[in-house]
Amino acid sequence: MAHAVVVGAGIGGLTAALALAHKGWEVTVLERAASIEPVGAGLAVAPNALRALDVIGVGDEVRKLSAIQGRGGIRLPDGRWLARTTAEDAAARYGDPIVLLTRAALVGILAGRLPQGALRVNSRVESVDPATGRVAVRGTAETIEADLVVAADGIRSRTRSALFPGHPEPVYAGVTSWRAIVPLAGETGASETVFASETWGRGLIFGVMPLAGGQVYCYATAAVPPGLRAADERDELLRLFGRWHDPIPALLDAADPAAVLRHDIHSLDTPLPAFHAGRVALLGDAAHPMTPNLGQGACQAMEDAVVLADRVSPGDPAAGLAVYSRERLARTTPIVRRSRSIGRLTRWRNPLAVALRDGAMRAVGRLGPDVASRQGDRVFAWSPRS
Repeated sequence: MAHAVVVGAGIGGLTAALALAHKGWEVTVLERAASIEPVGAGLAVAPNALRALDVIGVGDEVRKLSAIQGRGGIRLPDGRWLARTTAEDAAARYGDPIVLLTRAALVGILAGRLPQGALRVNSRVESVDPATGRVAVRGTAETIEADLVVAADGIRSRTRSALFPGHPEPVYAGVTSWRAIVPLAGETGASETVFASETWGRGLIFGVMPLAGGQVYCYATAAVPPGLRAADERDELLRLFGRWHDPIPALLDAADPAAVLRHDIHSLDTPLPAFHAGRVALLGDAAHPMTPNLGQGACQAMEDAVVLADRVSPGDPAAGLAVYSRERLARTTPIVRRSRSIGRLTRWRNPLAVALRDGAMRAVGRLGPDVASRQGDRVFAWSPRS
């Protein structure tokens, strides 16, 4: 039986392991951390990613554990709506709405389907030989022989750097981000129903995503220099967003200061020449780090995983890797660029530029949900065989 080693047990790596196992590969997943429990954040799974999860048989389980992104859209800091959307619009156009759940829930579903003994934690990969598929694990004399190595080792991928030395690394996208999961509106004293929405201000964004189980995922970005940190990140969010529309202040009041995460956002602005070398395939953030503005980082990793498993044959992995690389470069490069372009719009501070930006979004919103929905066709209408 052909053997695949997956480096990294994030969403992309776990999806790849399951997809390859479905195709008859023996899989080993190497995770450097002591456990695979992800940081406390939420995730939007778009229709294209749900189709990818259907391929490995977990799509329906994800749908059952998720909240549906119902009525929502883009707002101004005073609460006025610039554009509105509904779950019915998305489902009618793409076959599924966007669904919302915690990263921990999705990782738990995926990890629970792994073949017994496939996952090895505390296993930091020292090196990968693309010519032979040999994987060396740090701190041991062990070398694992693999017919295929899937590098899903994240935005700072050591494998990517080794395969493409000298290629530009991901760069700071100009914004820092915060994430937190807080109790639902009924427990916060918020004065209105919580809709899935993003609120755009001058160099600031605040997003709200209701989750199943009485929780809300909140995220925010600010255009600031990289590397800044506050003594209390919840206080910093209250300083920036505490006077914005309901339910934002109440949600921030309810947030646990210790649970507020902050990270600077990076993007790979110069696409790699390929997503493979020898027996090694790059996947997810290791291949195409992107800003979160389209909500497609994890979704594209799931797409990568099922396409890789479908195109790469155990009998001749080299030919399939070339196909995978060509298809996924063509698919992900415009998505990375589009997400980056939207991210630049969120950084605008000049009042005139912001007014023009908001006016353009309002004009599109007035054209009706069908026009707004069409903006997502190139992303959401994907299918595993396209």
